[in-house]
Amino acid sequence: MKRNSIYRFLRRCNGMVIRLMYHSQMVIVILLIIAFGNVGGLAQAPGDKTSGAENPVTEKSTIQVKGVFPNLTVMAQGVGSDSEAGIGALIPWAEKLWAVGYVSHIRGEGLGLYEIGEDMTMRRHPASITGTFANRMVHWPSGQAFIGPHAIDAEGNVRTIESLKHYRLTATMSHLTDPENKVYFLGMEGHFWEVDVRTLESKLLFDLVRELEIKDAPAHFKDACSAQGRVVVVNNTYDGKEFLGQRDAGRLAEWDGKKWTIIERNPFIGVGGSASGDTYGGDTIYATGWTKSSVVLRVLVKGQWQRYLLPKASHTWDHAWNTEWMRIRHAMTERLLMDVHGMFYELPALSYEGKIWGIRPICSHLRVVPDFCHWRGLFVMASNQIDHDEGQPQSGLWFGNIDELWSMGKPAGWGGPWWDAPVKAGTVSDPFLMTGFDKKVVHLAHESSRQVSFTVEVDFLGNGTWKTYESFSVPAKGYVHHEFPDGFSAHWVRVRVDADCTATAYFMYN
Repeated sequence: MKRNSIYRFLRRCNGMVIRLMYHSQMVIVILLIIAFGNVGGLAQAPGDKTSGAENPVTEKSTIQVKGVFPNLTVMAQGVGSDSEAGIGALIPWAEKLWAVGYVSHIRGEGLGLYEIGEDMTMRRHPASITGTFANRMVHWPSGQAFIGPHAIDAEGNVRTIESLKHYRLTATMSHLTDPENKVYFLGMEGHFWEVDVRTLESKLLFDLVRELEIKDAPAHFKDACSAQGRVVVVNNTYDGKEFLGQRDAGRLAEWDGKKWTIIERNPFIGVGGSASGDTYGGDTIYATGWTKSSVVLRVLVKGQWQRYLLPKASHTWDHAWNTEWMRIRHAMTERLLMDVHGMFYELPALSYEGKIWGIRPICSHLRVVPDFCHWRGLFVMASNQIDHDEGQPQSGLWFGNIDELWSMGKPAGWGGPWWDAPVKAGTVSDPFLMTGFDKKVVHLAHESSRQVSFTVEVDFLGNGTWKTYESFSVPAKGYVHHEFPDGFSAHWVRVRVDADCTATAYFMYN
């Protein structure tokens, strides 16, 4: 009996110990939840003014939906903001992510320069100026980042270029002859300045409207970069007059430090590249534009301009105002990403044999993406989302994994080298991108009174090695189409004709 009593007593004690251990663990867990909740603003009780005063925005910072943080939103304020509110540029610098907003035509209130911390809280900087800004550049010789009209040092101190703060700034780039001490700034109206990086004094060098012969049209300069001993600028003026062939105010142009040269009289929107040595093929520069028939990709390789064509994923970008900075940027180290006409592409930083290949479509989309970058392991996209037509103008940011771009929308589009274009016998079209799409069809037509043969050629190696795919006889003023077999692809496709005619060669990828 005694032994049984001792056994029952020990069993009761053991149960008490287990229960105490269990409840102690629960208490510890609850205390940890409360502690971490207070850090994130989750456990702040109603009326708890002390914690709210110490960290007034942390409660908002905890809310995010699929990479979108509602508290990281820029808004144009007041009834005077009958405008838009976009985020024109992003740059990681001084331990933070910096963003600059823009309103249209410098009309509106409440936007400016923003700094975002690692806790996903955002502050509008006291030096903020409401304007139209979409430029950014790190100037390593002086240890500064330029964004909008501001210069930010490595500690996060902000200075403002007073002489430029009322202009619509669209690009900042390296100086051709004094890169240690100066940079160039481009304005949307065609002003081109030189700025001293230390004194921040500016000097107007050119009025590009006059230099590039833009007449009877509003200028809309959107981007610029410098490499290979020249500055390349783009102007994307385009509306119904350009579509109908009544005007050609768009420009791709370069300046070698002595004179300006017009490369192409079509609307161009983005220009960029990758600084690299000869083992990469040199400092290749890419520029994106369009015609009514297709996207245009111009490439400067070792001083020589090349021309390629890409499909359009949407017609909604076919106006100067609807473009809002389609960029060519580093997606990651030595990885270029190109956004143009509703399509994201992988863009090679390499130009071996002086040719461009390996361009691959990632996705189609309707998002306006004025800038993108990587920050703290996240891929970040800026936006221009709601303007005055929908309510208070506002835009936010998206944070995620860059590989999520592949899930945005399957690549699809249309375009081609000729749209009722006069061509001569033996004329060969520019290369048109073929790789990365599924169902493919080409439409061929002409207005000649005789039969015309259209020969389709493909370059599956991407280095200019063209092979005949097939020839198609199109009757007088006739039309034929051809569906490519499932799975057929090549890097590039082009078309030639055997007679003078007004021809159309148009591809659709579904």
